[in-house]
Amino acid sequence: MEALEQITEFKSSPELVEKLNQYSIKKKYEAGSVILNENASIRSIPIVTKGTLKVLRMEEDGREILLYYIKAGESCIMSFLGGMHNETSKVRAEVEEDAEILFLPMEKVSLFIKEYPQWLDYIFRLYHKRFEELLEIINAITFKKVDERLLGLLLKKRELTGNNILNITHEQLANELGTARVVVSRLLKQLEENGTLRLGRNKITLM
Repeated sequence: MEALEQITEFKSSPELVEKLNQYSIKKKYEAGSVILNENASIRSIPIVTKGTLKVLRMEEDGREILLYYIKAGESCIMSFLGGMHNETSKVRAEVEEDAEILFLPMEKVSLFIKEYPQWLDYIFRLYHKRFEELLEIINAITFKKVDERLLGLLLKKRELTGNNILNITHEQLANELGTARVVVSRLLKQLEENGTLRLGRNKITLM
């Protein structure tokens, strides 16, 4: 409950926090677990109370691209929008760091919108944040070179984990950037030669 109480919009409504804990199902997941697949039915929305999720979209040619991260205290706005309109998921949500998640059934999501203005404020804030993040993705794909995007992704992961050592493969980075593994491997080697990072087995150390 403490994690929910720290959410800005919920601080003025202990009753909402109580209801969220009462009606939600709490689950724990290890890194790498998939909590939502593309085209899956959306029966609940996740509220992350610990850890981090990443949301990805698959292209028609099978490649994937990272859309945004979901940190503790946040939810997946794509799940919210899909669930409200009885649509299947357009994205895949995967656990980046070991996570604890509350799953709130869609019928309660709709009910809380009517009963708690704080809940609606929370949803709108997340919607605004995700919209800006998606604009950043479009800007990066359109105007930035892959090496800039790669370094930006590594720095973002360091920010999320608070650790200079990232346990990740070249393949995973390529998937999140929507590019080929060979391209990522070449660029990482260049960054290592420049002294920006050090490569290890399934590990990258940012200097």
